[in-house]
Amino acid sequence: MTERFDVVVVGGGAAGLAGALTLVRARRSVLVIDSGSPRNAPAAHLHGYLGHDGQSPAALLARGREEVAGYGGRIRTGTVVAADRLPDGGFLVRCGDGSTVRAGRLLVATGLVDELPAVPGLRERWGRDVLHCPYCHGWEVRDEAVAVLADGPLAVFQAGLWRQWTARTTLLAHTWRLTAEDRELLAARGVEVVEGEVTGLLVEEDRLTGVTLAGAGEARCSALVVAPRFTARSGILTGLGLPTTALERDGHVVGTCVEADPLTGATAHPGVWAAGNVASPMEQVAGAAAQGVRAAAAINSDLVEAETRRAVAAHRAATGTR
Repeated sequence: MTERFDVVVVGGGAAGLAGALTLVRARRSVLVIDSGSPRNAPAAHLHGYLGHDGQSPAALLARGREEVAGYGGRIRTGTVVAADRLPDGGFLVRCGDGSTVRAGRLLVATGLVDELPAVPGLRERWGRDVLHCPYCHGWEVRDEAVAVLADGPLAVFQAGLWRQWTARTTLLAHTWRLTAEDRELLAARGVEVVEGEVTGLLVEEDRLTGVTLAGAGEARCSALVVAPRFTARSGILTGLGLPTTALERDGHVVGTCVEADPLTGATAHPGVWAAGNVASPMEQVAGAAAQGVRAAAAINSDLVEAETRRAVAAHRAATGTR
C-alpha cells in the first residue's frame, strides 16, 4: 500500500526543514523528499543567520535533518517528478525512482537555480570567489580588489553596493553599454571602469587573481561579482497548474518565481504551499527558514479546520442532528 502522510515537504533546504520541524512538533506525520542539491552547496560558510554565522551550509542542514527525525519526521533522498490531485483533496506524489506516496497537503520548498553569465570558468568558482550577494560574502572580501561584471542593467547598482565593503571596486564593462549617467555615478563613487569583454578567469593556486579580456588584456581582482538569473525549480508546481511568473527588480526581469502569499506561503492551488527561494528568490537562509515556519503553521491550521469539519459531520450523523 502507498504510504500516507499528513504533509509531504518537497525540498530539504532551510525552508523545507524548518517547515517540517514545525509540523512534526505539531504532531503531524511528515515526509521530506530532498534531492540533496541545495542552492548554497558551493559556499563554505553561511552568514547573517543569527546563532549560525560562519557555519557550513551542509552542517546546518545535517543538524536540521536530525532535529526533524528526532520528532518522528521521515526524510528520503530523491526527487519528486509530479503530484496528482486525488478525489479526497489530497495528492499522489510521484518520485523519480517510480515510488509514490500520498499527502494530505504539500509544502514545496525546491528553491532555485542560479544561471550564470556565459563566461568560461564561472561555475567552477561560484560561491567561492565568484559571488553575487555582498550581505553573504562582502565581509570576507572587505578591502580586497573586487570586480563587478556588467552584463545587465543592475551592474551599476551592484558596483555601488559593493563599494560599501571595499574602495577597490572595479566595474568590468564587458558586453554592457554604459550611459554617461552611469559613468558619472561610478566616477563619483570612485569605481574604476575597465573596458573590454571578459573572456575567462585567471586562477593561481586555486585562487582567483583576475580576468582575461578580449585582445589579450587582463584585469586583476580577488573576487568577481556577477548577477545570476534566478530560475525557480518549479516543475512540480507547474504540473499542478501553477506557472512561474517573471521576477522583476527596478523594472528589469531577473528571473522567475512561483506566486505565493507572502505571509502564509499559500498558492492558488488548494492544499499546496510554497516557501523559500522558489517563491522568494531574494531570501537568504534565515528568511527562507522563517517562511517555512509560517507556511507550516498555515498548513496545520488548514488541516485542523478540515478535521473539525469532518468531526462535526460525524457528530451530527451519530446524534441525528443537522
